[in-house]
Amino acid sequence: MVDNQHKMIQGYRDLSEVEIESINEIKQAELALGELWQSIKMAEHPEIRDSAPDARWMNIAKTHFEEGFSAFVRAVAKPEPRF
Repeated sequence: MVDNQHKMIQGYRDLSEVEIESINEIKQAELALGELWQSIKMAEHPEIRDSAPDARWMNIAKTHFEEGFSAFVRAVAKPEPRF
C-alpha cells in the first residue's frame, strides 16, 4: 500500500480531522441504514413478513440512499470540480 495515495489522485486534497471524523460518522450511518434495508428486504421484521416489500421500490430506495450518502460525503470532502 502506498502512503498518501490521495495525493496521487487528481482532485483529492488533505482533509482535516473534523472532516475525517464527519465522513466516518456518515459511513457508520450508511452501514446502519444498509443493515436496516437488508433486514426489511429479507422480511426479518414480523410486521411485514406476511407482505414482502416490493423489490422494485426497495432497489429504488437503495439507489437513492447510495446517491444521498455519496452526496453527503462530497459535501464534507469538497473535492475539486471535475468539469
